[in-house]
Amino acid sequence: MQIELQQITKRFGQVLANDQVSMTVQAGSIHGLLGENGAGKSTIVKVLSGFISRDSGSVLFDGEAANIKTPADAIRSGVGMLHQDPLDFPPLSVLDNFVVGRGEVLAKGLFSGLKFVNLDRARQEFLRLSETFNFSLNPDVRVADLTVGERQQLEIIRLLSLGVKTLILDEPTTGISASQKTALFEAARRLAAEGKSVIFVSHKLEDVEELCDRVTVMRAGQVVGHAEIPCPDSVLIDLIFGKELALPIKPRTQQSEPMLELDGIVVKDDRLTLKVDTLTAYKGEVIGLAGLEGSGQQLLLLLCAGLMRASAGRIEIDALDMTQKPYPAYLKHGIGYSPADRLKDGLIRGLSIHEHVILRQPNQSPFIDWKATHQTALEAIAMFNIRGKPHSHVERLSGGNQQRTQLALLPVPLNLLLMEHPTRGLDIESTLWVWQQLIARCQTGTTILFMSSDLDEIMQYSDRVLVFSGGEVSEPIAASELTVEKLGQMIGGRFE
Repeated sequence: MQIELQQITKRFGQVLANDQVSMTVQAGSIHGLLGENGAGKSTIVKVLSGFISRDSGSVLFDGEAANIKTPADAIRSGVGMLHQDPLDFPPLSVLDNFVVGRGEVLAKGLFSGLKFVNLDRARQEFLRLSETFNFSLNPDVRVADLTVGERQQLEIIRLLSLGVKTLILDEPTTGISASQKTALFEAARRLAAEGKSVIFVSHKLEDVEELCDRVTVMRAGQVVGHAEIPCPDSVLIDLIFGKELALPIKPRTQQSEPMLELDGIVVKDDRLTLKVDTLTAYKGEVIGLAGLEGSGQQLLLLLCAGLMRASAGRIEIDALDMTQKPYPAYLKHGIGYSPADRLKDGLIRGLSIHEHVILRQPNQSPFIDWKATHQTALEAIAMFNIRGKPHSHVERLSGGNQQRTQLALLPVPLNLLLMEHPTRGLDIESTLWVWQQLIARCQTGTTILFMSSDLDEIMQYSDRVLVFSGGEVSEPIAASELTVEKLGQMIGGRFE
């Protein structure tokens, strides 16, 4: 099935996520979709698959206008999407998940006019599709017991059983084994050979070059170019980034005493295994963590904050072994963590600035000194220039003032500060103010590790940079030594 997207536009408030996006995916092809964080890739494929409604523009399937408002509409029209985290029901069996979405009833007929699932026939179809694509799936096991790669395989054959002619794969090679990746690529090629089309969303240049026939590159919500594969890496990197990297503006920190030392670290979540052989961060140093979302940066920050345990290795902070220590021990030792989602993970809805200050106080007494803590709240508001009052509820503050409040709540003294997207959503004034405060902390010996989707921010404020790609991490590189091509290669999974 040929797909045409014509001038698709989608806004989220003031953010223009897709700006007049047009692209054509030919039947029988595997079409890559590339771009850095925030380029608009996820929005456009969610528009196509019915998870997001477009504001304007047209979608054509084989030349006919399509009215896609829901995922069910998309599937009926022949488009299905495999998400990074497959949409399944872990407590149910593989076979039960396979028949979900058929509009049939898993029960014996007590009501006239209803269509019921024939489980024997469904089992036969499941086994036939599994064998066709060389997937080794047991229909009777719970989905909760499958690997990420096996859950992907289940979702692929479920979508195909529903008549999907165009399959969207969103970053499908993260967290799966080499053999599962091989099976996935063979399945995609088989679908293309049968005249179906595949849209492959990825940041891994090696995967794109191995699998795709053609790519579309997006940047800042717009399509900036197309390319036939094979194509030189330099062409793709220029399209993806489109500019030279910003120059460092932070005064370079001279390496002195170590603040953070990692040795033989292995840390895992459901999708990713991150390995860090060795890393030393020095007092007063800023290390930026570059890479696409979900590449391992957050795992490293959570580990160093004491919010996640390593399955192997040793972590030492300011010459103290912190391996397997509980989170309160990290707080006591001056390790602060500032999450990206301020109202979900950093602050508490319904509580005032004053109440947040009370929670921060290391007070063993069951009684609260309201007068003293009110004065402390006033001092924090003045010191961090928070536009609010002690009684102001944090959810009513602007994004910049929520970030200032988070900074006001960090432990004192602050030895190690770990930050996710420190200036995301902030205006220029607030961004500059935040970094002035952070650099001032560095001058007193605080070490900062931060992740950001803004490469300019990483380049301007980092002494050194770690680049992440699918759980792999580079050696620390001086920001002044990075180039667009070198950074693009590593973000794309090529560290050599």
